[in-house]
Amino acid sequence: MVDLIPRELLFGNPRRVMPRLSPDGGTLGYLAPEEGVLNVWVRTVGGKDDRAVTHDRGRGIRSYAFAEDGRHILFEQDRDGDENWHVFRVPREGGEAVDLTPLDGVQARLVAVEPRHPGTILVGLNDRDPRLHDVHRIDLETGERTLALENTVGAVDWVADHELRVRVAQVPTAEGGFVILHRNDEGDEWRELLAVPAEDALCTGIEGFAGDDRTLYLVTSKGANAGELRSLDTRTGEMRVLASDPSADVVDMLSHPETHVAQAALFARDRREWRVLDPAVEADLAAIRALNPGDALVVDRDRKDRLWITAHQQDRGPILYHVWNRALRKASFLFAHRPELTDQPLAEMKPVSFTARDGLTIHGYLTLPPGAGAGPHPAVLNVHGGPWARDDWGFHPEAQWLANRGYVCLQVNFRGSTGYGKEFLNAGDREWGGKMQDDITDAARWLIDRGLADPSRIGIYGGSYGGFAVLSGLTKTPELFACGVDIVGPSNLLTFIRSIPPYWEPLKVLFARRVGDVETEEEFLRSRSPLFAVDRIRAPLLIVQGKNDPRVNREESLQIVDALRAAGKTVEYLEFEDEGHGFARPENRLAFYAAAERFLAKHLGGRFEPEEGVS
Repeated sequence: MVDLIPRELLFGNPRRVMPRLSPDGGTLGYLAPEEGVLNVWVRTVGGKDDRAVTHDRGRGIRSYAFAEDGRHILFEQDRDGDENWHVFRVPREGGEAVDLTPLDGVQARLVAVEPRHPGTILVGLNDRDPRLHDVHRIDLETGERTLALENTVGAVDWVADHELRVRVAQVPTAEGGFVILHRNDEGDEWRELLAVPAEDALCTGIEGFAGDDRTLYLVTSKGANAGELRSLDTRTGEMRVLASDPSADVVDMLSHPETHVAQAALFARDRREWRVLDPAVEADLAAIRALNPGDALVVDRDRKDRLWITAHQQDRGPILYHVWNRALRKASFLFAHRPELTDQPLAEMKPVSFTARDGLTIHGYLTLPPGAGAGPHPAVLNVHGGPWARDDWGFHPEAQWLANRGYVCLQVNFRGSTGYGKEFLNAGDREWGGKMQDDITDAARWLIDRGLADPSRIGIYGGSYGGFAVLSGLTKTPELFACGVDIVGPSNLLTFIRSIPPYWEPLKVLFARRVGDVETEEEFLRSRSPLFAVDRIRAPLLIVQGKNDPRVNREESLQIVDALRAAGKTVEYLEFEDEGHGFARPENRLAFYAAAERFLAKHLGGRFEPEEGVS
């Protein structure tokens, strides 16, 4: 029997993560703990003069970037998970952090930074109307903020050109699609550039402008099944396909840091694969792929394109980061994000597929307990959130945790998941608690039929939409699951949609089309809401909530906990006062995973690492 991997190694803070290069390539940034809290650190590229430049003592910093002025670092922070993000700047060498958006109850979104205008950034703020973000220009040195563009068109996203002029707006339509608008050179007129039907809306995204500020790059499935990388001439409307696959969406694009010309496109099938568009980077990508058998990614480049930072995703090891010197054609190892895992008994993650009951092919990832024999074993269906997202191959701490504790872990990219084209994604429309749930049920049956899962010891686990799937599974197929762990999952689709944050209001048409219309389809949404079927629940539940969650209001958890207790059902409830939609503080993460591990061991019979003083 393999050794237990300490939860701290899987769910505590990483040693170092998210490396970035300063524009001049002379400084490396990364996130690392300082006094147990993630902060931004820097060091000279190739040096060892590591020093923290931020000193957060709360939830930690999870997103940052070097400003183009070469003097500052930008980062975002909210308050205890409320997602009212503020944008801060701190000197590159360290010092006092300054809040550039000091407005209570307002959400800031970084819109653009630009080398041609290094002392200025564009930020979206919903201070005038909580539903809409206007664009403001902020002087990095003085903090002076001026209105650059009022959101009179109802845009939910903006794209600026390389002169920091907002030129493109994404505006939802009443049918559930959106239009891409283009603003003229004078800035006084918007015109429709591209209409995106609802069927293509979730497979379409704007990547940004080429260096000519005329060519717009976007990924779209309009006229195709899967999202293709295309160029769009904003003057003539001519569109050209640069990279495509009939059944896989483009999920990322590599562009030159100075010319901004598209150089490669990334597809994610079972594994991630680059398709080269510019021969200038073909040898570089080939050499980077050869460094490690994992999936190779390019995460940053300096402005002169001399240095790249690469990451290799592995299933049985930590993420490995290198600096690639293009002139020397040499890779220098930077660090692993969790080096302590290198000698731990990690399990292989295998891409798998099966046929759902209606003939649709469903893909996912299977992680078996190492050294445990053929089976059957206790099993956990780990359901991703979104639902318009997906699981990918690579290091997944929950999959490793579950496998190490003796469970078969299956992660299912059920219909409605992204990456497999619009036909697969749109097959999930109006199927919350319906065919999307059937795919998860069919996945559990597939495990049983293959002799991998003990039919009496299958659990279901997930967060956000995955939490909804937990509740739905326990009400729809109560005989199948022995227990469930619901993390910030909606229980009542009516109250969930009605309580979304105001800045999601323009996207209500998306929920109406893809989930159900709260104004006209109340009975349908009630029929798909687990809250109204608690009498069918047999299995014990662990429900976990962040008190400040703006996406899934805590009432979504409280109302079903109350209903379960009133019905005499077995439910445990855990709430974190200083968290939102997920757990940023490592002490909260570790407390949750300890509780979940105890719960799963009690009801499925897996292994458990006792906490100090707890048996």
